[in-house]
Amino acid sequence: MGMFVRTSAAIVVAWLTLFEGFLGLAKGSDFNYKEALTKSLIFLEAQRSGKLPANNRLPWRGDSGLQDGKEENVDLVGGYYDAGDNVKYGLPMAFTVTTLAWSAIFYESELKAAGELDNVRDAIKWGTDYFLKAYPKKNLLYVQVGDPVQDHMCWVRPENMETPRTVLKIDDKNPGTEIAAETSAAMASSSIAFRGVNRTYARRLLNKAKLLFDFANSRKGTFDGECPFYCSFSGYNDELLWAATWLYKATRKPRYLNYIQEETMSASVAEFSWDLKYAAAEIILSQFYFEGESLEAFKNNADSFICSNLPDSPYHQIYITPGGMIHLRDGANTQYVTGTAHLFSVYSDILARFNQKIVCGDKQFEPDHLMAFAKQQMDYLLGKNPEGRSYMVGFGNNPPTQAHHRGASIPKLPEGSKVSCAMSFVYWFNRRDANPNELTGAFVGGPDRNDNFDDHRWDSSKTEPCTYVNSLSIGVLSKLAMQPLA
Repeated sequence: MGMFVRTSAAIVVAWLTLFEGFLGLAKGSDFNYKEALTKSLIFLEAQRSGKLPANNRLPWRGDSGLQDGKEENVDLVGGYYDAGDNVKYGLPMAFTVTTLAWSAIFYESELKAAGELDNVRDAIKWGTDYFLKAYPKKNLLYVQVGDPVQDHMCWVRPENMETPRTVLKIDDKNPGTEIAAETSAAMASSSIAFRGVNRTYARRLLNKAKLLFDFANSRKGTFDGECPFYCSFSGYNDELLWAATWLYKATRKPRYLNYIQEETMSASVAEFSWDLKYAAAEIILSQFYFEGESLEAFKNNADSFICSNLPDSPYHQIYITPGGMIHLRDGANTQYVTGTAHLFSVYSDILARFNQKIVCGDKQFEPDHLMAFAKQQMDYLLGKNPEGRSYMVGFGNNPPTQAHHRGASIPKLPEGSKVSCAMSFVYWFNRRDANPNELTGAFVGGPDRNDNFDDHRWDSSKTEPCTYVNSLSIGVLSKLAMQPLA
């Protein structure tokens, strides 16, 4: 991680001109952000595993994974499939829930006004109910269900899968600090989100979060079982900071503040993702700094993240495509777009609340400037881009129709149907037709560094969706949906 593309002074000037142009465009033509918000949440429902509720909004989805955990004599039914396959990975699932909870907390009024707060809470609870099952006792956390190698050799709907549902876990002998800490963060943040509506449930989540944090911190070690699909290249120090930050926010107990001040690492980074959480934690801690806590180093690194991403900052590092999109690497690149937009949106509100500005060298930026960049990134994904197309399925102009997604690309089969894994790619993966089932609301991987996009199912780097791309979009979309049109 942290492979940043540095630009020359001439290119920075070029991006400044481009960015100003995008801000001008943003004033005149807005999207239906409320529709995008609603559909973004519907995609998360498409990723549900387990026994689906009666109010399921996707008629082509059915129950799946109902025997998950059986090989370990534990109930692991539920949770989320991360992307276009049928594996349940603990680390990205927990990150998805943490970021959903963050939006439910920070943008509660906007989500309520948009009529989506209950749907967000349902999406969070679908994850936390699973985590409560996956953490049955102290220092034992089940972190994966499914064999990714076997799963990737069979293109089949989750409702019809017969691939192994292998279970992986972490415990005293096999620690996994990243996953334990991220799951702690998910439960701590979710406890805040549910505090006003279900105090008993919130208290249960918080108690589990505390125990998981102690497990993560006392049994340090990286869990490689999810490699090569979800390898934590950044290490576990960012997850420990992230979990401690959410626990402090949830409890305001000095124990967690002291841990943050004395035992964690702060880092100046230019990206935010399921693997790298420093910038997100630092932005949350900046609010505590403005409230009087001794957290200046974290606030400075939060500012550094902003300065590294703003095109007109003298410290700009992150590559931006000719059309204006953040691009770090191929493969789910849209997570960096929605993630950066989320952080810019949240930090702009924090700065405005405390009458603060961002200083990048000899330049100062108002909170509104940060929000304008967040909006421009979301607008790019919704259709304001050189291709003139939406990168959200079922939304806007010429959206993707061949999302790299098993459930969406295969017709609903008769109950009891057997699928030949060898022929599944012939029947459904290699077809050039649109998916028979619309994967409503999914942000796909997106275009390359030159703004080029091919809507082909087999080009997973461009067409595969991920839960965390959408979870990171919820807060900023709710804010945009409630802002008056220009």
